[in-house]
Amino acid sequence: MTGPNATTSNCAAKTGRQRSKSTSGSTYCNSSPGAESASLSTPNNAGRSSGEEDEKDGGVLFYVNRNGFPIEGVTWERMWTHVAKVHPDGQDMIRKIRNASYLPRPPVPSVPNFKPSMSVPDWLLAIQNYMKTLQYNHTGTQFFEIRKTRPLCGLMETAREMIRESLPIKCLEAVILGIYLTNGLTSVERFPISFKTQFSGNHFHHVVLGVYCNGRYGTLGMSRRADLMDKALTFRTLSELVVEFEDSYRRYQHTLKKVKIGLYVPHDPHIFQPIEWKYLVLNSARLGREDMRKELEKHGRDMRMKILKSSSAQSPIKERTRGKSLSPRRRQSSPQRRHVHRRDKSPASLDRKPAELSTLNDGYQIRI
Repeated sequence: MTGPNATTSNCAAKTGRQRSKSTSGSTYCNSSPGAESASLSTPNNAGRSSGEEDEKDGGVLFYVNRNGFPIEGVTWERMWTHVAKVHPDGQDMIRKIRNASYLPRPPVPSVPNFKPSMSVPDWLLAIQNYMKTLQYNHTGTQFFEIRKTRPLCGLMETAREMIRESLPIKCLEAVILGIYLTNGLTSVERFPISFKTQFSGNHFHHVVLGVYCNGRYGTLGMSRRADLMDKALTFRTLSELVVEFEDSYRRYQHTLKKVKIGLYVPHDPHIFQPIEWKYLVLNSARLGREDMRKELEKHGRDMRMKILKSSSAQSPIKERTRGKSLSPRRRQSSPQRRHVHRRDKSPASLDRKPAELSTLNDGYQIRI
């Protein structure tokens, strides 16, 4: 992973022109775009206010605008200060942009409109091109706060705000925007895929939106690297898709440490339920590629059969690992099952599946 390039200047110039319509507090937070984080240098922490959290990802700090829009002047000043520290041209680039007598207003990209004649791959490509037009955010200031525990309806409001403001976005924001723009495609299932990698002694995080349609997997997303964002609907299994990302990471000398797969995101934008971000957590350092493949394909089959249910409506979100029991009754009798490193593949376990499904149905009737 290399240092920042001229793209930082282009992104800073674009956000600088937005100041007339956006004038809020920001917070240092952990960097989450995986390999993207390696492009930044750790800034000096001097002069930070007491309201800022000092969190790191890959040894990198960056700001998050937590108070929404319009953005306050102090947030812009922090952004420019950070850009001056990490950009090769430093203050010279900042002065060139801020002291320019005229800066052309950037065009606001049009939101793609779905047409009945469009195929699903064409529509996904239109969405990805729209996000690319917004550009990846290189400024070190994330403009839209994404809280993973927030209900889906609230995150969809943030997605509408992204469209309204038309500012550069990072990988987590791209996942939320991708969900919003695919809500109308009920034939397309969406689910989050998170990666944790290691490079030069530091750990990095990245997330993309997995998509499934007509027996094929792909992704939508944003990244500094073209091969760590969108993937066409060409992968026959979920494991093939994850291996493709692992191979891409390897080209940048990153070692894949963990993969987290969520559940399908509902298409109803008004649902008051958080996204299940990490239903399946696989530690690639402990598992071989063959075991990873089996677990991913099992999870993919379970999702397609719609037998995996999020428990976020009944209890707070907490990390889940491989081998989670599908039945509430079985979870209570054998809580240690969540720590088992291999699911039971015996014929007896297959014979028990109808009972598990029946338990789920009974539980659903009780909740009603």
